[in-house]
Amino acid sequence: MPLLLTLLLACSLSAPPAWSQPVDDAATADQRLDGLRKQITTIQKALDGDADLDDATLSQMRADALAASAEADQVADALAPTLSSVQARLAELGKPAAGTKEAPDVAAQRSQLDRTSSALDAQVKLARLLAVEATQASEQVSTARRAQLQARLGERTASILAGSFWKQLHAELPQNLQRLRALELELANAARATPWSAWGGLLAGIVAVIGASVWVSRYLLVITATRVPHGRLRRSLHALAVLVLAAATPGLVAELLAMGLRWEGGLSEKTSTFLSSLIGIICFAGFTAGLGHALLSPWRVSWRLLPLPDALAHRLRHFPSTFAFIVVLVWATERVTIVINAGLSTAVAVNCIVALVMSTTLAYGLMRAERSWRLLREADPATLVTPLWLRCVTVLLWLALASSVISLLVGYVAFGSFIAKQIAWVIVVVGSTYLLTVLVDDICMLLASTPPPPDVVNPVLATPKARDQAAVLLSGIGRAIVVLLALMLLLAPFGEGPGELFQRVGKLQDGLAIGEVAIRPAALIQALLVLVVGFVALGLFKRWLQNSYLPTTNLDTGMQVSFITLFGYIGGVLAVALALSAAGIGLERIAWVASALSVGIGFGLQAVVQNFVSGLILLAERPVKVGDWVSLGGVEGDIRRINVRATEIQLGDRSTVIVPNSEFITKTVRNVTHANPLGLVQVKLPLPLGTDAQAARALILSVFVDNPDVLDTPAPNVQLDGIDNGLLLFNATGFASSPRLTSGIRSALLFELLKRLDEAHIAIAKPSTMVLSTLPAQPEMPAISAAPPVPAPVPVPPLTS
Repeated sequence: MPLLLTLLLACSLSAPPAWSQPVDDAATADQRLDGLRKQITTIQKALDGDADLDDATLSQMRADALAASAEADQVADALAPTLSSVQARLAELGKPAAGTKEAPDVAAQRSQLDRTSSALDAQVKLARLLAVEATQASEQVSTARRAQLQARLGERTASILAGSFWKQLHAELPQNLQRLRALELELANAARATPWSAWGGLLAGIVAVIGASVWVSRYLLVITATRVPHGRLRRSLHALAVLVLAAATPGLVAELLAMGLRWEGGLSEKTSTFLSSLIGIICFAGFTAGLGHALLSPWRVSWRLLPLPDALAHRLRHFPSTFAFIVVLVWATERVTIVINAGLSTAVAVNCIVALVMSTTLAYGLMRAERSWRLLREADPATLVTPLWLRCVTVLLWLALASSVISLLVGYVAFGSFIAKQIAWVIVVVGSTYLLTVLVDDICMLLASTPPPPDVVNPVLATPKARDQAAVLLSGIGRAIVVLLALMLLLAPFGEGPGELFQRVGKLQDGLAIGEVAIRPAALIQALLVLVVGFVALGLFKRWLQNSYLPTTNLDTGMQVSFITLFGYIGGVLAVALALSAAGIGLERIAWVASALSVGIGFGLQAVVQNFVSGLILLAERPVKVGDWVSLGGVEGDIRRINVRATEIQLGDRSTVIVPNSEFITKTVRNVTHANPLGLVQVKLPLPLGTDAQAARALILSVFVDNPDVLDTPAPNVQLDGIDNGLLLFNATGFASSPRLTSGIRSALLFELLKRLDEAHIAIAKPSTMVLSTLPAQPEMPAISAAPPVPAPVPVPPLTS
């Protein structure tokens, strides 16, 4: 046996094992981990030091810490499968038996595997530890940023109304002007260095961009009015196009001008960065102006997205452009002070002035909107009502603007400027969110209103109700995503920008452990996709069975419905099992669910489980099936559907009775159509004793034979049941194609019998026990011999039981 094991190990060692390559890369992993350790140590030392770190440095440090944490997790995840493989290999070798000597090759391989396992385990543990340390470092950076923000907002400088403030500003003015002239000189030299031919081409490009913008704006209006389906989607798409065009046009013009300044590459890095940031500010300003014009649409009332009166939209038509100009002025001025490295008093004065300008602009726009709304309400007080939420928002805006202005005037410049910028930022984000949510909803509603192409066989969303449900669901998901992104953008100034939040969400990939089950977002999404795909495939296959395959078989309608229902149960269970497997939850791990269900069954779910099992028995044994006519406990009707818990029975008055499935298993059920779908039509007639029995039999039989609803096979039959109290008791029977037709056929036969008996002058005697109690009493008629002659009887078929 040891020799055989040695030969097998030698054969396996002839090719490199699966774990040999990561062992060869152990040095690379060590280098990566060592670099991460140094990076994290640098961040921690910077945080522990006394250096005054600005917000940009802290933001970069947080990004580096999050990147280090993600890289450490990647290293650990990359080494974990190799470690598992090595440990599995060691488990295959097992422990050497006591007192026995292993083969040299086996001992060498065991020693190598032990060393590899120890090294990999150490690397994995180190990577996990570094990931934790990096995460802690990022949290420390976030704490430092929040503390720095609070400290900055709480700083107080000399008031702009005080004379000392302007004295300091006047003292710094010559130096600031000199630095500003240096920036102007650098830009002027860069402009002069660019050839006139290049400026001519750039100027032609600017003219082309502006002309193309005008042409595209007109063409977009035409194409959205003619090509887009009629509805709300026209407005939202046109608004989005106006927004994109308004942001792209000034951005392209600014980029062409910056290209002319950078033509010879003589700009410094700081100035080049300033130009790039200025282009971004101009694009943002164009975006803001386009957003306002797209939402207000003062010149095209039918294209307006916001539910605003025409007069109010017309009064606010210039505000978006003014607001965009103020945005460019504010942010560009702040960038200039940073580029020229202006003094503290100058930077404070600039921030204070631009913040006052922004607050004043916002207050002017709000005041103008309120005044217009007040005039409209006075003109039509019955129609225009101010919502409560709008009043609350207006009050909050006034309070925020008042706080900003007061803070700026008393010396809390950072706090006042922060409030003014936040108001502007919130307005832009909320407007963009509204536009995107309307666009998402319009697209989804268009999908709901668009029927599938006529050449599509069995579409998934065939019914309008299903399309409406899918559209509402997709619209809700899309708008929820847009709102979440908006919240992330609103939290960005507080140190939780989109990058940080995405990094934080990325940490959720490790999952949430509940006992031995780890719930990971990726696995959960995969499970939901498997579940959706499984049920969609199940629905398509069931529809194919119902419409294409089963009609070609010899199964009756009830059996086809039962087969489809059973297939649906089995397919649903398989889809759920596959979804659980995709989520990483094996069936052996949900024993606690079965235990909880058993307790629930013991307390209150006995009837539900009993009905469910009874429904499976009904579908399997088929004592009753869809389409049968049954009678149960005084309820009689047709079975329309057998569900999981109950069965639907339609009565003669078209009402539906829901009967638990256990009733069909535990009680006596009369199934009229179980073995034979034919219905028996029976008529009993008492005739006087003197009636010619053969002639009467022939007449009654002819009525049954002449009725088209009475089947020829089995043939109708007329029997003489006996003589009772001087009466001949005739019993006529026939068969119909369905028991549901017997009542109508019996009525038609009785009408015809009464007619023919009257024509033959044959009276119906009144029996001692009423058979036809609804017939009026008639006097005794003379014997049949007194009646006119009756035609010869028709041939009578042989009697059948």
